[in-house]
Amino acid sequence: MTSLTDRYLAATLRSVPAARREEIATELRASIDDMIEGRTADGHDTATAEREVLTELGNPAQLAARYADRRLQLIGPTYYLAWERLLKLLLSFIPALVGVVVGLLEATDGDKTGGAVGAGIGSAIEVAIQIAFWVTLVFAILERTNTPLNLPEWTVDQLPEYRADRQITLTDTAAAIGWLVLVIAYLPVQHFHSFVPNPDGGNLPILDPALWNFWLPFLIAVLVATVGLEFAKYRAGRWTWPLVAVNALLDLAFAVPVIWLMSTDRLLNPDFVARWEWLGREENLNTVATVVVVSTILITLWDIIDSAIKAYRNRH
Repeated sequence: MTSLTDRYLAATLRSVPAARREEIATELRASIDDMIEGRTADGHDTATAEREVLTELGNPAQLAARYADRRLQLIGPTYYLAWERLLKLLLSFIPALVGVVVGLLEATDGDKTGGAVGAGIGSAIEVAIQIAFWVTLVFAILERTNTPLNLPEWTVDQLPEYRADRQITLTDTAAAIGWLVLVIAYLPVQHFHSFVPNPDGGNLPILDPALWNFWLPFLIAVLVATVGLEFAKYRAGRWTWPLVAVNALLDLAFAVPVIWLMSTDRLLNPDFVARWEWLGREENLNTVATVVVVSTILITLWDIIDSAIKAYRNRH
């Protein structure tokens, strides 16, 4: 079980410059140990003394700001941390969600397919700006009017669990999920707007529309399951053998159909291939197929081997 002090140090150090983390960690741990020893010398038990010391030091985010000489102030220091937490929470998913929804609605509208991607990105940016403005304005008014928020005082019980062996960070998980969502969204979007016009001026899907009978829904289902795996990986914090097995299964469930479809000339839309003189030549199409197949194999093998190596290192 990790001590409260370790958790407090981890919560503090995550917000200080990387170059100073070792120095600050040594200094802060020594100060905490001295304060705990002082209280235990007065008759307090160690666990109680530790909680009292950390409570006295206060919110680790505020302590980190003092170490980094960073002022917690935009509208003012009183509500800064509450404003920052709320803004990060809202911006973490609402703009992206709105952008995807607007983009899909535009793409499925027969009269407005041309600007689907641009409309989605524009809506996401607009929503992000609106959120930042209104949240900041509300907190500025609250502070100027001295309106109490009645937020609970910080306690050591709010410290996040610290794991020294965590391999999978929130940043890695967010990036992976973001990429998967884009791929999932693109598969139906390209059917309605691929930015490639046919001779009549309409849309020319890149992937064979016949794949919607089974393979494209199947691949989308595999990608959605992979999103679930990313959440499971982050929750576990590191690679485990069950996660490696599921990851390999999903990798193969996606890669094998793609390789087979590309090798048998069933992945790309025949009309899309015929649209380009260079791609319509058999030798060039074979070259493209070889590149796609080899790349898919290498990426799949690398992902499986990399996850297995990380799981092995965790056990040894």
